[in-house]
Amino acid sequence: MYRPPLLDEDEVVDIRILQGGEWGRERWWYKLVHVCRRWRYLILQSAAHLGVCLVCTYGTPVADMLAHSPPLPLVIDTVDNFQDISAEDEERITFVLQHSDRVRRIRFRMSVSNLEKLILAMDKEFPMLEYLYIAPPTKHNITLVFPQTFRAPQLRQLILINLATPIGSPLIATAPGLVTLALDYIHPSAYFSPHDLLAQLSLMPQLETLGITFHSPSQNRAFETLPSETPITQHVTLPHLRWFAFGGDNAYLEALLPHVTTPLLERLQIIFFNRPLFSVPYPLQFMRTTERVRFSSLSVSFLGAVVVVRALPREGAKVDAFYMHVSCQSLDWQVACAAQIFGTLGSAFSSVKRLHLQFGERESPSEGDNVIDVDPTQWRIFLGSFSNVETLLIDDGLTKGLSLSLRQDDGEPPLHLLSKLKELVYSASDDVDDAFASFIHAREVAGHSVSLVRR
Repeated sequence: MYRPPLLDEDEVVDIRILQGGEWGRERWWYKLVHVCRRWRYLILQSAAHLGVCLVCTYGTPVADMLAHSPPLPLVIDTVDNFQDISAEDEERITFVLQHSDRVRRIRFRMSVSNLEKLILAMDKEFPMLEYLYIAPPTKHNITLVFPQTFRAPQLRQLILINLATPIGSPLIATAPGLVTLALDYIHPSAYFSPHDLLAQLSLMPQLETLGITFHSPSQNRAFETLPSETPITQHVTLPHLRWFAFGGDNAYLEALLPHVTTPLLERLQIIFFNRPLFSVPYPLQFMRTTERVRFSSLSVSFLGAVVVVRALPREGAKVDAFYMHVSCQSLDWQVACAAQIFGTLGSAFSSVKRLHLQFGERESPSEGDNVIDVDPTQWRIFLGSFSNVETLLIDDGLTKGLSLSLRQDDGEPPLHLLSKLKELVYSASDDVDDAFASFIHAREVAGHSVSLVRR
């Protein structure tokens, strides 16, 4: 029997993963039960095994559906980015929430006023509820207070976005069985320290996915001003954690990660609001202790105001194993930042075979004019981290500046860089055909030829 996946292979962006895919596909069996009596009998008799459920979304006539359907599990879905619920939809969802013993999953993306009304209707136990996603369209300084009588003993996935959600919220504290906890774009009023986060994580040993993203740098800078006489002493082991994402300032992570052990970590994602100010970013040192994090392909994008790093664990992988986003403006600062990150972690990225250096458009033409003014030494420090790269791809805008770091005319032989390189692919709008001539020639003389391809 055919049952479409909720998440296609080409839909593996992070928000789609957290949202659990396209829940409308849960209606796959609706037409099949009308084919014949035998098919209807087989599907309904095997409903638990097949995961059959009823989907309640915009415009669903829930009263009729519940009156004429078997008592199957219920799924409530309102995540259309371009549609808020109507007054009629609000009444329908409230009616569905009255059947709390059957609700398995809930996704609410709607205005705060609608959210507050529906959450007030969740004043009972939801014994089957496994997944809860709440995301108003924009950030709000509001803590959604669930009724004291709300219980969800089977809750496994909790995703809260654009809300003021304290880490000690009863909604979180009473769900020790969580395997996914994502608190994204936390409002400043709900700031919590690394100590508070560790205390809560110690009660969640089953976590597999953890995401913490603050809404502004000022939240994390508050941590830097805390008294030094309040050291963090607690250590937490998350034996099942595979995906960790963080957005904030480096000081917060530098304080947090030394106290966390994650032996099975496979994905690490970091957004720094500002360029790291310390010599060796601790989050990357953290990778050294995680043997499962390995990379085969890496892209570094020097964009208008940020440098973005993406690393894939294997050829053909759809989801990155490592992601870093660092805010810094000029290209020389971006290259220095990349050199800082990779120059201290050559071993962590030694498995990379394919390296792509991307260049994004600047806000003004003058921002691209200083490309060749980047210190070649910074490029060499950066490239020195990739001893096993076989294919190097360079976008137009970086070709001239990067070629300077691979020339011998400054007296420093470049043969120690990219020693296993087999193919160099570059883009260039200007006449730079000889940009890599000395580098290619030196490799040929040394008996290690490199194919040069202009695209």
